[in-house]
Amino acid sequence: MLQTTFLQQCHLSAFPHSFASSSSSSSKSTVYSCSSVKVKVYACCQTSSAPMSVVNGNADVRVPQRSEIRLGLPSKGRMASDTLDLLKDCQLSVKQVNPRQYVAQIPQLSNLEVWFQRPKDIVRKLLSGDLDLGMVGLDNVCEDGQGNDDLVIVHDDLDYGQCHLSLAIPKYGIFENINSIKELAEMPQWTAERPLRVATSFTYLGPKFMKENGLKHVTFSTADGALEAAPAMGIADAILDLVSSGTTLRENNLKEIEGGVVLQSQAVLVGSRKSLTCREGVLDITHEMLERFEAHLRAVGQFTVTANMRGSSAEEVAERILSQASLSGLQGPTVSPVFCKKDGKASADFYAIVICVPKKDLYKAVQQLRAIGGSGVLISPLTYIFDEETPRWRQLLSKLGL
Repeated sequence: MLQTTFLQQCHLSAFPHSFASSSSSSSKSTVYSCSSVKVKVYACCQTSSAPMSVVNGNADVRVPQRSEIRLGLPSKGRMASDTLDLLKDCQLSVKQVNPRQYVAQIPQLSNLEVWFQRPKDIVRKLLSGDLDLGMVGLDNVCEDGQGNDDLVIVHDDLDYGQCHLSLAIPKYGIFENINSIKELAEMPQWTAERPLRVATSFTYLGPKFMKENGLKHVTFSTADGALEAAPAMGIADAILDLVSSGTTLRENNLKEIEGGVVLQSQAVLVGSRKSLTCREGVLDITHEMLERFEAHLRAVGQFTVTANMRGSSAEEVAERILSQASLSGLQGPTVSPVFCKKDGKASADFYAIVICVPKKDLYKAVQQLRAIGGSGVLISPLTYIFDEETPRWRQLLSKLGL
């Protein structure tokens, strides 16, 4: 079976160490030190109802025996609402009998259960075999998946949840003239006795990033929410957190620095390798979801433009249209004769042309159509654009060795 490293899928370089943590009861800081790890390769298609076991820090994941297929969705927040909106736009509306229940269905996908979970729990339950597919942020996959090869990115950009994981430092004090990760690493202040203190909830990606960038003396304090206050309160020198617009950082006198971005993140569809290759029906449902997502996302911002144009032949009309750069469409214009009755006979003096135009070029396209003789211009938004085969499906099969 073709093995694809998970860190490569996450746009991170492979890192041959794991970080073992040590802490004391008198401090909330966690100090990470390097230790070597062994990669465990498991045989595919073993089925067992036994729970996940951990051997030498590695999850021994087997496919639990059940017939239904499970999709994990975020349970709260903007990511949850945007995920439901995307599914609805793809005619895959989630039906929830009771909003307090954590299980639901998508009627168009038979034998599928939807489970609402915290993003980090979605990733963990994919690894344990309790879920087969999930829709979460790439940051969750990379942080909570910790490079496990059983996680396979099915669709790497669902066009929502865009943000980036970034290091931020104060604009003032000893950091006033520090503008890059290289300059931060070269500061003489950081020693074994006085390490750089970083507040973050990313205790897997954070230490790896610091080590890769030459920061040897670093401690991490684990925290969730309101990290921007940590430097001002004196409990951290820097923070490592998700950034969308950067407004919150600026309002708290913090700044990002060159080379300080750990990961670009957005919503992704992720699956369990074992489920995709071993559980009946998972690959079929994944194919349908992938096709619907691709068709919808490709159509976003595209419009169908239809117009009538007088001409001597379809070829002559097509040449006029193709002479205008904004009128080429996806693969070229569709030109069809418009028949009308003339002297008792059907004749074609006009031709109907149909093209697809991006929203940003819409008015320019209409102007160009008029300039070459187009009239009766009709415009309608596109809902789906289905390709002969979605490229991501072929990529998925390659990742799975199928």
